Amino acid sequence: MRIGIMLRTIDETGGIGIYARNIVEELLKIDDQNEYVLFYRTRKHFGRFAHFPNVVEQLVKLPTRALWDQVAIPLAARRERVDVLFHPKFTVPFFSKPKSVMVVHGADWFIPPYDRVYNRLDVRYIKTVMPLYFRKASFVISVSDYSTDGFVQAMPQFRDKIKTIYFAPNRLFRRVEDPAVLDRVRRKYGLPEHFVLTVIRYDPGRKKYRKNFGGMVKGFAHCRKKYDIPHEFVVVGKNCDRYAEEHDIASLGVKDAVKFTGLVEQEDLPAFYTLADLYLYPTVIEAFPIPITEAMACGCPIVTSYGTGLEELAAGAGVQVDPHNPEEIGEAIQRVVSSPELRAQLTACGLERSKLFDWERCARETLDVFRQVRNGDS
Repeated sequence: MRIGIMLRTIDETGGIGIYARNIVEELLKIDDQNEYVLFYRTRKHFGRFAHFPNVVEQLVKLPTRALWDQVAIPLAARRERVDVLFHPKFTVPFFSKPKSVMVVHGADWFIPPYDRVYNRLDVRYIKTVMPLYFRKASFVISVSDYSTDGFVQAMPQFRDKIKTIYFAPNRLFRRVEDPAVLDRVRRKYGLPEHFVLTVIRYDPGRKKYRKNFGGMVKGFAHCRKKYDIPHEFVVVGKNCDRYAEEHDIASLGVKDAVKFTGLVEQEDLPAFYTLADLYLYPTVIEAFPIPITEAMACGCPIVTSYGTGLEELAAGAGVQVDPHNPEEIGEAIQRVVSSPELRAQLTACGLERSKLFDWERCARETLDVFRQVRNGDS
């Protein structure tokens, strides 16, 4: 079988980029029987997988994503005699001969009230074209049951061609046991002795509602004021200090207790999770929240939200709260940081549950989908 993979998302820094980079690497590690043709839109990652003997890398350029997906890729796939075409993000070419598989990372546009996060025209566009993509795709992989259920409810006619396959955090996320490493990271970033951690992306405009920084910092302020905890709030993420400009943290009385580190080198993040007394992530909507899986793999107790993919992934490894209730968030923070017994319980549950999120398993289940599609079983 000759498998083509559309890799315009490999350049992304968020969860979809993480998925694209890792699923390709894991597929190539476990499969030396099939040939892979990797289609890039830029040169940034060109050559990344060239050392695998069953890989052909192709640079395919067109100025827009739509033209790249719908014009350039069908021509390139035909030229490379691809049998199955795989896209890690939401679309497939409408006019291409190979059978196709796409990955969906959330059904937010179809689920009130979360659809209000997006521009109305964008929601209308997605609701128009997504059924067409589902009809054209031979099979659809969804990253969580929450995502799968959302699409099935919106488009029940396609329930037999969609399946949940969990992915995983980077393999470097595991509990750090070396005190020297922990001390180096603490000194490098000036981390306090006791802290609550969040790792979030800065989303401007209406999308900032999803990350719920306002709810987090108000909940933290409530906990500090009521219980006088010694913890600081460490916020990791590129440009996340902009949230401080949008939320008056000085009026909350926690300006000096909130530390924005900016973007942290990924190899240092496991130490952050290991050092933190709590990972705080009560965001509003997530299909597959990668930071939750990172925290569990590092044994960091979690406070997150009810519902969506947040509760699904965290399960018994976290305390769930209403993300719209800062006092409830603050009470959950106090409950976890004040109880070594609860932290130990959440840590043990998280480490056990993290075994469910495994890249090799993800790759094997994905490869099984390719085989089914190629053999006409889907």
